[in-house]
Amino acid sequence: MLVLILFPLVIGASMLWLRHVEVQRLAGRQIQGYGAVPPFQLVNQDGQPFGSSNLAGKIWIADFIYSTCPGPCPMISSRMSEMQKPLEKTDVHFISFTVDPDKDTPAQLREYASRLQAQPGRWDFLTGPKSEIYNLSQHGFKLAAADRSSSSTEPLHSTRMILVDRRGQIRGYYDATTADAITKLLADTNHLLKEQPL
Repeated sequence: MLVLILFPLVIGASMLWLRHVEVQRLAGRQIQGYGAVPPFQLVNQDGQPFGSSNLAGKIWIADFIYSTCPGPCPMISSRMSEMQKPLEKTDVHFISFTVDPDKDTPAQLREYASRLQAQPGRWDFLTGPKSEIYNLSQHGFKLAAADRSSSSTEPLHSTRMILVDRRGQIRGYYDATTADAITKLLADTNHLLKEQPL
């Protein structure tokens, strides 16, 4: 009986340890630059203005989601949530842009943030004019974004998470639907923290 209780705990601890080892191994690799994030100004889940100026000098990780998404968004958001713990002793910030701002009001995003146990002041959920958000996704981050169409009742958006350095330069893209996305993203984030210390 004791074996049945301990076995899952041992497996879980082993998986976390293996991820830690892999993160350390990957942290030494070179990471590229993909251009600068253009300036933006939106509104966060608390109804407060929030933009690129709030992120100046910070390393940050971004994604594009929406709170009523029936597809990959819950996985993307849970993976983002998963990174809060290993990065808790850093100044890394998390940003989630909604691709459905008509429905995702600040109040809706606040409730979504609460479900994800998002750390206040550390993870912001941004909404604003749809044209600005889509322009930022397509031209700023070079990621797909499209509104509802006759063939799809849901907004189309990328499943990639984006790593941005302290100078506002994009340093990596990570497909949240792949098994090793978090390991690679954590490794590259740790690399940036050493490359660009506070």
